[in-house]
Amino acid sequence: MSGKGEAMPNDQQDASRRRGFLKTLGLGTAAAAASTAPALAANPRADAVPARDARKESQENRRAARFQPNAPGVQAFIRTNRYEY
Repeated sequence: MSGKGEAMPNDQQDASRRRGFLKTLGLGTAAAAASTAPALAANPRADAVPARDARKESQENRRAARFQPNAPGVQAFIRTNRYEY
């Protein structure tokens, strides 16, 4: 069956066409993704802060306690979820 001049059966032709179509589809998708990547990199996020403008945290502020158990929001959370403190 694999000799020269012999036609492929229909199911093999269909499979070959499907493979060709999926290959083309995959290459097109990759090309589209590659062409949009530079555009996405050129537009920074609106909430991004450049490193030079970012506020630096001192060593004291890093170790400061931020949890305040008597804050109204914390008390409401504890009361709502019925945690014993």
